[in-house]
Amino acid sequence: MTEPNERLRAALRDRGLTPQTLADELRVDAKTIERWIGSGRTPYPRHRYAVAELLGVAVAELWPETDRTAVTAGPGGTEVLGVYPDRSAVPGELWRALFSKATKDIGVLVYSGLFLSEDSGIHRILLAKAGQAVRIRILLGNPASEHVARRGADEGVGTAMAAKIENALVMYAPLRGNEAIQFRLHDTILYNSIYRADDELLVNTHLYGFSAAQAPVLHLRATADGSMVASYLDSFERVWAEAVPLE
Repeated sequence: MTEPNERLRAALRDRGLTPQTLADELRVDAKTIERWIGSGRTPYPRHRYAVAELLGVAVAELWPETDRTAVTAGPGGTEVLGVYPDRSAVPGELWRALFSKATKDIGVLVYSGLFLSEDSGIHRILLAKAGQAVRIRILLGNPASEHVARRGADEGVGTAMAAKIENALVMYAPLRGNEAIQFRLHDTILYNSIYRADDELLVNTHLYGFSAAQAPVLHLRATADGSMVASYLDSFERVWAEAVPLE
């Protein structure tokens, strides 16, 4: 018999919420929430990420058995919410949840980030956030940059790296006409790809000889006494300041 989910029960109690209020937020029956808690039933992925977002915790903290690829962070005020061995291990729902929760800033720093530019669901979220006065800034590598060429050589894909950036620019065409969404091209060595929503980040590390998709991803959130997220955000701002606006 499945054990009750005491982690979920405690998280609700700590935030002064009841199963009914959670059910109202998710638009599900309160009995469903009771089954998640009392019977330990596991919600669908979309509900797991919605609950985690509402409670301000990592999914793996509430349902660790469902996220075996993530290494959960230690207790207390740590900035690390999770670590994924590669980008494909990051659930698709997490990318959407990240940008959906932004109320002030969304930032993307990549060379191409082609997978993101191809996601129509992400496009819809960004357009919706642009209409809510959220600042959206997307930094892509300059296809003519020597650093882009070097990265392509390091990954063994040659000129395909520059071609991926060109493809991303085409895929972003529906967003480039929106004045609230700013695009710039940068000419810097990309040590990490950064995906930002306010003070929460997904940081795709880069490894020599591996594509970004094969490298680990950190899920971070700023804390009052932490400095890691602040360093990544400062790095983003420095690249943005030196980048060239896309015509």
